[in-house]
Amino acid sequence: MTTRERVRTTHALILRRRDVHDADRLLTVLTPRDGKQELLAKGARKTMSRKAGHLELFTHAALVVAQGRTWDIVTEAQTIESFRHLRQELHAIGAASYVCELVDCFSESDDDNQPVWDLALAVLRELDAAAQQPAETVPPNLLRWFDLQLLSLAGFQPQLFACVACETALEPALNFVSLAAGGVFCPRCAAHRDDVEPLDADTLKVLRFMQSHPWPEVSRVNVRPPILRRVESLLQRYLIIVLERHLKSADFLRRLQHLAPSTTTPPPAPATPS
Repeated sequence: MTTRERVRTTHALILRRRDVHDADRLLTVLTPRDGKQELLAKGARKTMSRKAGHLELFTHAALVVAQGRTWDIVTEAQTIESFRHLRQELHAIGAASYVCELVDCFSESDDDNQPVWDLALAVLRELDAAAQQPAETVPPNLLRWFDLQLLSLAGFQPQLFACVACETALEPALNFVSLAAGGVFCPRCAAHRDDVEPLDADTLKVLRFMQSHPWPEVSRVNVRPPILRRVESLLQRYLIIVLERHLKSADFLRRLQHLAPSTTTPPPAPATPS
């Protein structure tokens, strides 16, 4: 095996990390060409480590990686985008944790998935830009738009435009959704099922718009809070069914919603899964 084959360069987004050995860190990263990878950063916990500052959570970095026995090893790291502004805003930190946890859940090793890479970076850039504005936190539609886009890229796109059973176009009226079936039923087909719940026309309209339009258009839509809460509830419950587990970062975000506006001391960040 030649040196060229044993050493490679890649861009990477740091999704999560955990301490191993005496001074090392094991990183879970997303790459644009090789999917999700586990890489060992030797000595990254040492005070004088030159790599440590470039391997923080949410960082977009350029890495030089050498082949190792158990894990490939990060030999060099350079920050491309630090997203430093979102790190200073508590809700943005929670949202970035949510983005990285979901991407982690839906990504596979050695999976060339440039669209997921592009989506994750686009959302982190929006969070970072919003955190720079004096009165801004997380753009209200952003995470729900992200949910729907990632579900589509991962092959779990909910069916929102035609009835899951008869495939006729859904009318702008009261329809019924089955999270287990992954979509919406017309009233006639829903009458024969016991796993559906009502879905009002306004909530369906918002779900459809977020699923089928790019972020610049979705960002300009003012969704009433009660409708946005219904959209969030449906998507969060659907993700639990798809993933077969709860998201720690989603629980963290829910706790943040109950904090008083004057709270200045951040609660502990969500634990990253091993």
